[in-house]
Amino acid sequence: MHALIVVAHPDPASLTHNIAAHIAEGVSSSSPDNSFEIADLAAEGFNPRFTRTDLAVHRREVPPSEDVAAEQARIDRADALVLVYPVYWWSMPGLLKGWIDRVFANGWAYDEGPDTRLVKKLRHLPVHLVAIGGADMRTYARHGYFGAMKTQIDHGIFDYCGARVVTSELLLEQDSRNSDAPPETARTIGRNLFNASKAPQAA
Repeated sequence: MHALIVVAHPDPASLTHNIAAHIAEGVSSSSPDNSFEIADLAAEGFNPRFTRTDLAVHRREVPPSEDVAAEQARIDRADALVLVYPVYWWSMPGLLKGWIDRVFANGWAYDEGPDTRLVKKLRHLPVHLVAIGGADMRTYARHGYFGAMKTQIDHGIFDYCGARVVTSELLLEQDSRNSDAPPETARTIGRNLFNASKAPQAA
């Protein structure tokens, strides 16, 4: 089994990268046959700008550009997709959102047209979301921020494409200062990644 772990943070020494590394460690320790690839969008220089070419792809006028096709191929090779990212303004960073905007394109992630019903094309893809937050949990709960994130990301993006969100975790940066809880949670996610991905989907 193979996991694609996508990271969106410009600092390789960040907690976000640390959490991604612990998820990868958990994947490796779960079975010698399991593998992973870490896609560091910042280091790789992925261009998140949605251009006129991307709009033409959406309209099914041209095929995806080379960089988008390469990202789609990476996802196609994976048995699970893991997104690890810091919370910026109660959502994901623009780099990761732009990656989704461009890569999860009409014709690949879903089929939709003026005369056709929506066809969800990623029903085979288990998704694990790991957000790193700077505020305390009471702030997220009091304002409903985490619920809003689930609505826009879990449901608004991945359910639209048919991908099943298996893990939707919020790890808090302040907890990592006095505890090994976030890294251990990350290792547990990695160890259980494929067992959770195989779980039957609720009707």
